[in-house]
Amino acid sequence: MRPLTDTTPKPLLRVGGKPLIVWHIERLVKAGIADIIINHAWLGHLIEAALQDGRRWGARISYSAEPQALETAGGIAHALGFFQDEAFLVINGDIWCDWNPVEAFQQGALLARQKKLAWLLLVANPEHHASGDFLLSPHHEVMDGHAPEAPEPPEANGASAPLTFSGIGVYHPALFQGIGKSGAARLAPLLRQAMQTHQVTGRYYTGAWIDIGTPARLNALDHQLASRGSNPAG
Repeated sequence: MRPLTDTTPKPLLRVGGKPLIVWHIERLVKAGIADIIINHAWLGHLIEAALQDGRRWGARISYSAEPQALETAGGIAHALGFFQDEAFLVINGDIWCDWNPVEAFQQGALLARQKKLAWLLLVANPEHHASGDFLLSPHHEVMDGHAPEAPEPPEANGASAPLTFSGIGVYHPALFQGIGKSGAARLAPLLRQAMQTHQVTGRYYTGAWIDIGTPARLNALDHQLASRGSNPAG
């Protein structure tokens, strides 16, 4: 995203008249999720200055500042103290999606009841990630789409073709056991390990989703939102 992110952290890039992260905050609050933890590293002080305590959106925002970039799983592990051993929702700050976060309550309860570790929102593969990430079975189990043991073709056992992970998931803190609070760690290896023991569920979402990975995709989303009016989420 350079040069845009040389002076602005990605979640503060503006689309449709407001920062990416504000779209998430507004949807979370509307769904009844007001307690929000934002982890940050690069230019994180700008995020805190822009959002402050979140009260202008009806949110209660806390911050988990990373001493260095810890990757997704490392950043979550660094903030685990906030969650008090309860399932929690994570949304990547560099995506835009019209998914309704109210579903997170149901999925968090299911994780606890079924003793699973993660629930993932999966989407159709974008052009820049055509091979996808994970398979989804008819029983909502998520499997590694690129593992040697993955069915070929996937439909042989009723599973979907590979889908892309949206960057939205509900997790149980146990998924992150073994990661130190200051250790960098990627999320995908933890998920793939949990998939081997059938501890990851998910669903396929067909609504609007975009990974803001290039200035061109940012501009395209900005124009799309402008053409749909000030409240495209409905």
